[in-house]
Amino acid sequence: MTDERRREVGDSDAPVEDEIEESFDAVVDEGAERLQRTTRVVLATGFAGGLEIGLGVMGYLAVLHETDSHLLAGIAFSIGLVALYLAHSELFTENFLMPIVALVAREGTVRQLLRLWLGTLVSNLAGGWVVMWLVVQAFPQWHTVLEESARHYVDAPFGLQTAVLAVLGGSTITLVTRMQQGTDSDPAKLVAAVAGGFLLAGLQLFHSILDSLLVFGAIQAGAAITYGQWAAWFGYVLLFNVLGGVVLVTSLRIIRSADLLRGRRREAPDAPDRGTGEQERGTAR
Repeated sequence: MTDERRREVGDSDAPVEDEIEESFDAVVDEGAERLQRTTRVVLATGFAGGLEIGLGVMGYLAVLHETDSHLLAGIAFSIGLVALYLAHSELFTENFLMPIVALVAREGTVRQLLRLWLGTLVSNLAGGWVVMWLVVQAFPQWHTVLEESARHYVDAPFGLQTAVLAVLGGSTITLVTRMQQGTDSDPAKLVAAVAGGFLLAGLQLFHSILDSLLVFGAIQAGAAITYGQWAAWFGYVLLFNVLGGVVLVTSLRIIRSADLLRGRRREAPDAPDRGTGEQERGTAR
């Protein structure tokens, strides 16, 4: 290959490989940043994420109340994912791909990953509970559709269908994260957010955070649903969300980037535990 031709196609023999390497580096760097956040930043970012996904739920309920169309309401829900992206907040289910790849690349520790997951999960639910209380008080005309939406999830019998719906929910939101990391185009990232919102809410996939907000709102509106019913539903949905995001998306990314991962691990063979005393690096996603 001539020097001129090589300049045209990139540093490697295939321009696609150059793009994959750049995307891989961005995933590892972003994952390492998330793993090294202070607990305060993890909780604040997660709480904000719960508030912002609540905006999507508010749009979802408004459209569903007026049209009785879950597909149209799913498009409205994408407001929440767009808000998450633009405000640099995050959901628990967005933390499968990047932190795990960073962990495999020895850019963080298991303890940091567990702290990130637990802190984001709890603060997502707390922020979501708060915003749903506000929505319930502001829009009493939505109480009926809110209860119907919540019962679709908590009353669903556990079985193959519900497990698969939860697997698809976890893989869908993780794939949205992967698509957003694969481009530098902000419009393309927003398109990915809208597409993900449509699939998650429009097809009524089981998603541990999104659907929990609907259940919280129904309980606050006086529906005959208990937090015990929510917890029983939440437990298995959370598990299958993790399986969907980790097995269907993250593991394939790790296999595809095995050579790149080995290179990063050679650069940091003895990554220290940065879980204590780390400096705040901001809340940029």
